[in-house]
Amino acid sequence: MRLIIVSNRLPVTITEKEGRYDVSHSAGGVATGLDAFLGSQQAPANSIWVGWPGAPFAADKQEEVRRLCRERGAHPVFLPEADQELYYEGFCNDTIWPLFHYFPLYTSYDQEAWEAYVRVNQAFADEIASLASADDTVWIHDYHFLLLPAMLRQKRPRQRIGFFLHIPFPSYELFRLLAGPWRTAILNGLLGADLIGFHTHDYTQYFLKCVRRILGIDHHIGEIAVEDRLVKVDTFPMGVDFDAFNARAASNETARLRDMVRKPLGDCEVVLSVDRLDYSKGIDNRLLAYQRFLDDNPGWRGRVVLMLVVVPSREGVELYRKMKSKIDELVGQINGRFGTVHWTPIVYQYKCLDAEPLTALYTASQVVLVTPLRDGMNLIAKEYVASRSDDTGVLVLSETAGAASELGEAIQVNPNDIPGMAVAFREALEMPLDLQKPAMSAMRRRLRRYNVIRWADDFLANLQAPRLRLGQRILSAEHQERIVRDFDKARRRLILCDYDGTVVPLRPTPDMAAPTPVVIDLIQRLSRVAEMVIVSGRDRAALENWFGNLDVGLVAEHGVWTRRHGEWLLKNGHSLDWKSKVRELMELYVDRLPGAFIEEKEHSIAWHYRRADPDLASVRVKELTDTLISLTENGQANILEGSKVIEVRPSGVGKGAAASVFLFPEPDFILALGDDSTDEDLFKAMPRSAHTIRVGLTKSQARYSLYSQPQAVQLLESLAACGAPPADDDNEDSAPIRSVSEGRTGTAAYRTHEHAGKPLAESLGPPQAIVRPRITAAR
Repeated sequence: MRLIIVSNRLPVTITEKEGRYDVSHSAGGVATGLDAFLGSQQAPANSIWVGWPGAPFAADKQEEVRRLCRERGAHPVFLPEADQELYYEGFCNDTIWPLFHYFPLYTSYDQEAWEAYVRVNQAFADEIASLASADDTVWIHDYHFLLLPAMLRQKRPRQRIGFFLHIPFPSYELFRLLAGPWRTAILNGLLGADLIGFHTHDYTQYFLKCVRRILGIDHHIGEIAVEDRLVKVDTFPMGVDFDAFNARAASNETARLRDMVRKPLGDCEVVLSVDRLDYSKGIDNRLLAYQRFLDDNPGWRGRVVLMLVVVPSREGVELYRKMKSKIDELVGQINGRFGTVHWTPIVYQYKCLDAEPLTALYTASQVVLVTPLRDGMNLIAKEYVASRSDDTGVLVLSETAGAASELGEAIQVNPNDIPGMAVAFREALEMPLDLQKPAMSAMRRRLRRYNVIRWADDFLANLQAPRLRLGQRILSAEHQERIVRDFDKARRRLILCDYDGTVVPLRPTPDMAAPTPVVIDLIQRLSRVAEMVIVSGRDRAALENWFGNLDVGLVAEHGVWTRRHGEWLLKNGHSLDWKSKVRELMELYVDRLPGAFIEEKEHSIAWHYRRADPDLASVRVKELTDTLISLTENGQANILEGSKVIEVRPSGVGKGAAASVFLFPEPDFILALGDDSTDEDLFKAMPRSAHTIRVGLTKSQARYSLYSQPQAVQLLESLAACGAPPADDDNEDSAPIRSVSEGRTGTAAYRTHEHAGKPLAESLGPPQAIVRPRITAAR
């Protein structure tokens, strides 16, 4: 298996002059980050990078360029010069870039540029289709190729395709400004991928909302059904090569360059700003805020220097030339107004910086200003944090940068609030070390854990996971009829059924999902025609309270407790030494995530976050999971991730092992039904003849999937309507279950009359108190 990376530019730029070829590294965060991944142990052994070589080449020069690229693991795509100009400078940078960065007034809607964009995407699709083999993985990057996944899918239906967007995805109100055919084509283009990745949860949600509003396709937990496939849409915040920046910061060369930076400035504190020339970066607002800071804080004059580095970009475009002139004017204005013979407020450089000089600036600066008006991620913020090996320094970060969702300890500002930014500058400069260090240390720990290598590995692991082909999995009406027929013919019938999300809808808190009389009636009717077993993560007390008077089997806490024929059995041999530490950690994250709460059971403990803010929850869940993994490394406990819940249970426990006791004597018919990852153990333990069904569209070991929980109820209603199993005159022991009256006094007569015979799917209402007669069981 090879990894084929696709981006607009190759990681190398090739130029030709008078028959001589020059090969140089291309600049950019994507190329730099992926280079770090490709050099790691996690990367596939064989990788190919597909992209434009950086310049147009005549037909007689292209073979030599291919050879030079091949030596560097790259494959060039040659484009007509006119198409390259219209596609890149036109649609990419005059339409997609401004609109996706929330600058609709700068957006061009040129039909000719759109047509060139379509042609270039098609050219890449043709090239990749001829290059890739069936088992290769194709990873497409960024806004230059929003149409490419679907174009490649059309040529290679079974190809594994991933797409990652490195800029923001706009809200529906902005995205809809695109012409109707364009926006529809872009969304359908992206849905050609198996996995679509974004930097932040917001961008992911904006994309899903656009798909729902424009294409009319909804999602289920970030998964979208497209023809016979499931497309996964998820958040993967890109990191930096933390170890490289950390090591570079400690090198002798960086120390030498840092001294060169610091020496001319004397005792002045250094505030750093590094950005590419672009209207999305808010450089002019930053300068106005610095001017306001000097106005409001005369005591800081002569004691602080702003190191302003602007990297040249699109210098031939009029808008960018005007922006450069405005920055030059503001720098001159501030230096002229506040500067003295001995002090210059702003040291301004308009140039590119190599890694060592840039790291020297990071380590020399007490404060870094990263205040874009809108940014997909902004790796400058993360590079600065990675370079601060002494845990000092302050990051002032725009709340509209993608990095803000991860770097919550930074001083976050609204880049349009000039007075507010001026106050933040003073707060950053005056922050004592005992506040700097905990904040910087927390951010560094986070970035060390989720660096660029883990980001790429995480994305590719999700992409390479087994894919669901809906045509092979969705439980059709024909399949359901066959299940009912098999059930009707069988003598010994077994139903193994999860509770939350399967029999009843998922509720905000566990106590809200108590069974209504309708649920009780359905389960009792099922118990009359089959051996009915509820296989749940619920604690034993709750299941006993709800279903103890019914003739059903019960599995509690994912298999810790099992009840058959009225007796509870405990799975022995597991330790609970881990529980107190896990509880303390979960309590900490209850405090850090409003709305989260803990559910403690006899032998397991769960952290629920269904009622919490989903944006913050997405961050806290990753942090908690990472920490829990380290706490449970001794193997005494396992971590389960369910629907809006993280649960820790003893090792060696699972629904599959618990349910296996109900497989003897072997039934003629088995149905296993569940809705989340905890039910995968159950599906794996079933014999090949069993009917296994997962509620919800997701990857599963189950043979079939259902779209929703009400469909699961409808299936159970169909089975409950069947008659008693046929008698076996030759073998009395082969009867599937005891009759309800056997072993239970009065159960045959009990019925919830109000709902008897009424389909549960039609009568489900809000949770309500259950009032039912106490049924005494003969023990």
